Amino acid sequence: MGELIGYVRVSKADGSQVLDLQNDALINAGVNAQMIYQDFASGKRDDRSGLEACLKALRAGDTLVVWKLDRLGRDLRHLVDTVDDLSRRGIGFQVLSGQTPIDTSTAQGKLMFGIFASLAEFERELIRERTIAGLRSARARGRVGGRKPVMTLAKIRLAQAAMGKPETVVSQLCEELGVSRQTLYRYVSAGGELRDDAKKRFG
Repeated sequence: MGELIGYVRVSKADGSQVLDLQNDALINAGVNAQMIYQDFASGKRDDRSGLEACLKALRAGDTLVVWKLDRLGRDLRHLVDTVDDLSRRGIGFQVLSGQTPIDTSTAQGKLMFGIFASLAEFERELIRERTIAGLRSARARGRVGGRKPVMTLAKIRLAQAAMGKPETVVSQLCEELGVSRQTLYRYVSAGGELRDDAKKRFG
Protein backbone atom coordinates (compact mmCIF):
# COMPACT_ATOMS: atom_id res chain seq x y z
CA MET A 1 0.00 0.00 0.00
CA GLY A 2 1.30 3.45 -0.92
CA GLU A 3 1.74 6.51 1.26
CA LEU A 4 -0.57 9.42 1.93
CA ILE A 5 1.19 12.62 0.85
CA GLY A 6 -0.33 16.01 1.59
CA TYR A 7 -0.20 19.39 -0.08
CA VAL A 8 -1.31 22.73 1.38
CA ARG A 9 -1.31 26.22 -0.09
CA VAL A 10 -2.00 29.54 1.57
CA SER A 11 -1.78 33.18 0.56
CA LYS A 12 -0.71 36.12 2.69
CA ALA A 13 -4.37 37.03 3.03
CA ASP A 14 -5.21 33.57 4.41
CA GLY A 15 -2.96 33.91 7.44
CA SER A 16 -1.47 31.19 9.63
CA GLN A 17 -4.88 30.01 10.87
CA VAL A 18 -5.78 28.65 7.43
CA LEU A 19 -2.41 26.89 7.23
CA ASP A 20 -3.02 25.28 10.63
CA LEU A 21 -6.54 24.30 9.56
CA GLN A 22 -5.26 22.57 6.44
CA ASN A 23 -2.41 20.81 8.24
CA ASP A 24 -4.72 19.60 11.02
CA ALA A 25 -7.26 18.28 8.49
CA LEU A 26 -4.57 16.37 6.59
CA ILE A 27 -3.04 14.91 9.74
CA ASN A 28 -6.49 13.83 10.98
CA ALA A 29 -6.96 12.09 7.62
CA GLY A 30 -3.84 10.02 8.28
CA VAL A 31 -1.13 12.05 6.53
CA ASN A 32 2.22 12.10 8.32
CA ALA A 33 3.13 15.70 9.22
CA GLN A 34 6.56 15.12 7.66
CA MET A 35 4.90 14.26 4.34
CA ILE A 36 3.02 17.53 3.89
CA TYR A 37 4.34 19.92 1.23
CA GLN A 38 3.57 23.63 1.44
CA ASP A 39 3.35 26.65 -0.84
CA PHE A 40 2.91 30.28 0.15
CA ALA A 41 1.35 32.42 -2.58
CA SER A 42 2.56 35.99 -3.00
CA GLY A 43 1.56 38.62 -5.53
CA LYS A 44 -0.11 37.77 -8.82
CA ARG A 45 1.95 34.63 -9.38
CA ASP A 46 2.10 31.68 -7.02
CA ASP A 47 5.36 30.12 -6.00
CA ARG A 48 4.66 26.48 -6.77
CA SER A 49 7.98 24.92 -5.75
CA GLY A 50 6.18 22.99 -3.00
CA LEU A 51 3.71 21.49 -5.48
CA GLU A 52 6.49 20.55 -7.89
CA ALA A 53 8.37 18.77 -5.09
CA CYS A 54 5.16 17.06 -3.97
CA LEU A 55 4.33 15.76 -7.45
CA LYS A 56 7.88 14.46 -7.90
CA ALA A 57 7.70 12.63 -4.55
CA LEU A 58 4.49 10.79 -5.46
CA ARG A 59 4.79 7.23 -6.72
CA ALA A 60 2.26 4.77 -8.16
CA GLY A 61 0.01 3.58 -5.35
CA ASP A 62 0.43 6.76 -3.28
CA THR A 63 -2.47 9.14 -2.63
CA LEU A 64 -2.28 12.92 -2.80
CA VAL A 65 -4.41 14.55 -0.11
CA VAL A 66 -5.52 18.19 -0.17
CA TRP A 67 -7.89 20.18 2.01
CA LYS A 68 -9.94 21.69 -0.82
CA LEU A 69 -9.81 21.34 -4.58
CA ASP A 70 -8.84 24.99 -5.11
CA ARG A 71 -5.63 24.43 -3.11
CA LEU A 72 -4.22 22.30 -5.93
CA GLY A 73 -4.73 24.24 -9.14
CA ARG A 74 -3.81 27.77 -10.23
CA ASP A 75 -6.80 27.68 -12.55
CA LEU A 76 -9.18 25.14 -14.08
CA ARG A 77 -6.80 24.17 -16.88
CA HIS A 78 -3.92 23.59 -14.48
CA LEU A 79 -6.20 21.64 -12.15
CA VAL A 80 -7.50 19.36 -14.91
CA ASP A 81 -3.99 18.68 -16.22
CA THR A 82 -2.64 17.93 -12.73
CA VAL A 83 -5.44 15.53 -11.77
CA ASP A 84 -5.22 13.81 -15.16
CA ASP A 85 -1.47 13.35 -14.65
CA LEU A 86 -2.11 11.77 -11.24
CA SER A 87 -4.59 9.34 -12.79
CA ARG A 88 -2.20 8.30 -15.57
CA ARG A 89 0.58 7.72 -13.02
CA GLY A 90 -1.59 5.46 -10.88
CA ILE A 91 -1.73 7.92 -7.98
CA GLY A 92 -4.86 8.30 -5.87
CA PHE A 93 -6.41 11.65 -5.00
CA GLN A 94 -8.37 12.76 -1.97
CA VAL A 95 -10.07 16.12 -1.33
CA LEU A 96 -11.20 16.39 2.27
CA SER A 97 -13.75 19.22 2.22
CA GLY A 98 -15.51 21.85 0.13
CA GLN A 99 -18.32 21.39 -2.35
CA THR A 100 -16.40 18.70 -4.25
CA PRO A 101 -14.87 16.18 -1.80
CA ILE A 102 -13.12 13.42 -3.74
CA ASP A 103 -11.76 10.04 -2.74
CA THR A 104 -10.57 7.84 -5.60
CA SER A 105 -10.88 4.74 -3.44
CA THR A 106 -14.66 5.10 -3.90
CA ALA A 107 -16.76 4.61 -7.03
CA GLN A 108 -17.72 8.29 -7.02
CA GLY A 109 -14.09 9.32 -6.75
CA LYS A 110 -13.10 7.08 -9.65
CA LEU A 111 -15.86 8.67 -11.69
CA MET A 112 -14.47 12.13 -10.90
CA PHE A 113 -11.01 10.96 -12.00
CA GLY A 114 -12.55 9.80 -15.27
CA ILE A 115 -14.25 13.16 -15.78
CA PHE A 116 -10.98 15.02 -15.27
CA ALA A 117 -9.23 12.69 -17.71
CA SER A 118 -11.96 13.26 -20.30
CA LEU A 119 -11.71 17.04 -19.88
CA ALA A 120 -7.94 16.91 -20.31
CA GLU A 121 -8.22 14.79 -23.46
CA PHE A 122 -10.92 17.08 -24.84
CA GLU A 123 -8.72 20.12 -24.26
CA ARG A 124 -5.71 18.48 -25.93
CA GLU A 125 -7.79 17.60 -28.99
CA LEU A 126 -9.14 21.16 -29.21
CA ILE A 127 -5.62 22.59 -29.00
CA ARG A 128 -4.40 20.11 -31.60
CA GLU A 129 -7.19 20.97 -34.02
CA ARG A 130 -6.70 24.70 -33.56
CA THR A 131 -2.95 24.45 -33.95
CA ILE A 132 -3.18 22.39 -37.13
CA ALA A 133 -5.82 24.74 -38.56
CA GLY A 134 -3.68 27.76 -37.73
CA LEU A 135 -0.58 26.24 -39.30
CA ARG A 136 -2.46 25.31 -42.47
CA SER A 137 -3.95 28.78 -42.67
CA ALA A 138 -0.53 30.37 -42.30
CA ARG A 139 0.94 28.13 -45.01
CA ALA A 140 -1.98 28.94 -47.31
CA ARG A 141 -1.14 32.64 -46.96
CA GLY A 142 2.46 31.91 -47.87
CA ARG A 143 4.00 32.48 -44.46
CA VAL A 144 7.26 30.61 -44.81
CA GLY A 145 10.78 31.57 -43.84
CA GLY A 146 11.42 34.80 -42.00
CA ARG A 147 11.62 34.65 -38.23
CA LYS A 148 12.96 31.43 -36.74
CA PRO A 149 10.02 29.20 -35.66
CA VAL A 150 9.32 29.17 -31.94
CA MET A 151 7.28 27.08 -29.57
CA THR A 152 4.02 28.54 -28.33
CA LEU A 153 2.00 27.24 -25.39
CA ALA A 154 -0.48 25.64 -27.80
CA LYS A 155 2.33 23.87 -29.66
CA ILE A 156 3.84 22.64 -26.40
CA ARG A 157 0.48 21.19 -25.29
CA LEU A 158 0.16 19.41 -28.61
CA ALA A 159 3.77 18.19 -28.43
CA GLN A 160 3.23 16.84 -24.90
CA ALA A 161 0.15 14.90 -25.96
CA ALA A 162 1.88 13.52 -29.06
CA MET A 163 5.25 12.67 -27.49
CA GLY A 164 3.54 10.55 -24.85
CA LYS A 165 2.28 8.20 -27.59
CA PRO A 166 4.72 5.53 -28.87
CA GLU A 167 3.30 5.69 -32.39
CA THR A 168 4.26 9.36 -32.84
CA VAL A 169 6.79 10.04 -35.60
CA VAL A 170 8.92 12.93 -34.36
CA SER A 171 9.85 14.20 -37.82
CA GLN A 172 6.17 14.42 -38.79
CA LEU A 173 5.31 16.14 -35.53
CA CYS A 174 8.05 18.72 -36.11
CA GLU A 175 6.71 19.36 -39.60
CA GLU A 176 3.19 19.72 -38.25
CA LEU A 177 4.33 22.19 -35.57
CA GLY A 178 6.65 24.07 -37.92
CA VAL A 179 9.67 23.69 -35.64
CA SER A 180 12.98 21.88 -35.81
CA ARG A 181 13.68 18.67 -33.91
CA GLN A 182 16.19 20.62 -31.80
CA THR A 183 13.55 23.20 -30.87
CA LEU A 184 11.03 20.49 -30.00
CA TYR A 185 13.40 18.67 -27.64
CA ARG A 186 14.44 21.95 -26.04
CA TYR A 187 10.91 22.28 -24.64
CA VAL A 188 9.52 18.72 -24.44
CA SER A 189 11.28 15.46 -23.61
CA ALA A 190 10.84 12.22 -25.53
CA GLY A 191 8.33 11.11 -22.89
CA GLY A 192 6.26 14.29 -23.11
CA GLU A 193 7.63 15.96 -19.97
CA LEU A 194 8.19 19.71 -19.91
CA ARG A 195 11.84 20.75 -19.93
CA ASP A 196 13.30 23.69 -17.99
CA ASP A 197 13.05 26.09 -20.97
CA ALA A 198 9.31 25.44 -21.21
CA LYS A 199 8.81 25.79 -17.46
CA LYS A 200 10.69 29.11 -17.38
CA ARG A 201 8.71 30.50 -20.28
CA PHE A 202 5.25 29.13 -19.60
CA GLY A 203 5.34 27.80 -16.03
